[in-house]
Amino acid sequence: GKKNFERFGNTFPLLIKFIDAHDDLSIQVHPDDRLAKERHNSFGKTEMWYVINATPGAYLYSGFDQQITPDEYIQTVLENTFTDKLKKHTVKQGDLFFLPAGRVHAIGAGCFIAEIQQTSDVTYRIYDYNRRDASGNLRELHTELAKDAIDFNLYDTYKTGYDNIENHPVKLVSCPYFTTHLLEIDRPMERNFASLDSFVILICIDGSITLRDNNHNEVSFRQGETILIPADTVGVTLVPEGKARLLETYID
Repeated sequence: GKKNFERFGNTFPLLIKFIDAHDDLSIQVHPDDRLAKERHNSFGKTEMWYVINATPGAYLYSGFDQQITPDEYIQTVLENTFTDKLKKHTVKQGDLFFLPAGRVHAIGAGCFIAEIQQTSDVTYRIYDYNRRDASGNLRELHTELAKDAIDFNLYDTYKTGYDNIENHPVKLVSCPYFTTHLLEIDRPMERNFASLDSFVILICIDGSITLRDNNHNEVSFRQGETILIPADTVGVTLVPEGKARLLETYID
């Protein structure tokens, strides 16, 4: 869309990832737009996680479990006790986490997650369980860089709640970087994009779907596949094979 091109130029503004964690992933934080621009001439990274599936007992970290200061943060990293300060969430299918830039986070083993994020490669690795690289060296940490990026505030909740309604678009996240709906359908659904000045991405997280647009194009896709719908598309019809779940995301 015109607004997105004026804002982002030739850089496509979103990345979509499927993360199937077989090991505990490193604890990270991402800077916001201001700090990322200042340090790296880059966008920051705000993101969201939707849990597609999880093994029993699987967990992730999002935010702090107790108040700590920036100096205490440095000390806990040096003492390998930083994870004791983080909020640990046991997860199940359908759990949702919005991760604004500055929020410390990590995915644990057994989590299968759909991630929607700003297009940015700027990641500060805080803790990596003393793992070593292929040369036998401890993997690089960005402890000091992360200190200025971390949001040290405590929040009442870090998990995003929502009420799922079948055959009705359910808004999960709305922020300046993306808006995301959950579509859980067992019959055809019409989606009208005439008022949007944005591309739309459909991410199939369960089942199979046939999509037909207003120009009589037709394509089928299934779990683990995504469809990029251009901004000049007026609307689409989604026809599930039985029952299907999708994430729909765009920039509002």
